[in-house]
Amino acid sequence: MIYEYRVYRIVPGKMEAINNRFRNVAVRLFEKHGMKVVGFWQTMVGENNELTYILSFEDLNQMQRAWDSFRKDPEWIKTRKETEADGPLVAGITNKILVPTDYSPIK
Repeated sequence: MIYEYRVYRIVPGKMEAINNRFRNVAVRLFEKHGMKVVGFWQTMVGENNELTYILSFEDLNQMQRAWDSFRKDPEWIKTRKETEADGPLVAGITNKILVPTDYSPIK
């Protein structure tokens, strides 16, 4: 099992819009394309314009196939276009692929 850790730096004033996009569309499409959501977090102390989430995958190949099919999904393409009609929601992304240690409670 591998975990993808993603931190989105949200454009000021767009946090509600990005949360709505995940809540109403993206989470469902993640599941459709084989992406298991571990969790979502909004930064409480520190950079308050960040949204962090973690996805789990069987391996790198499954992760690549899932992202490829997600990005080509007509509903995602339409939703992204509509939700970014007034400009982008995300100013930048940090992405890391994590592998659990042998002593991690999450494997």
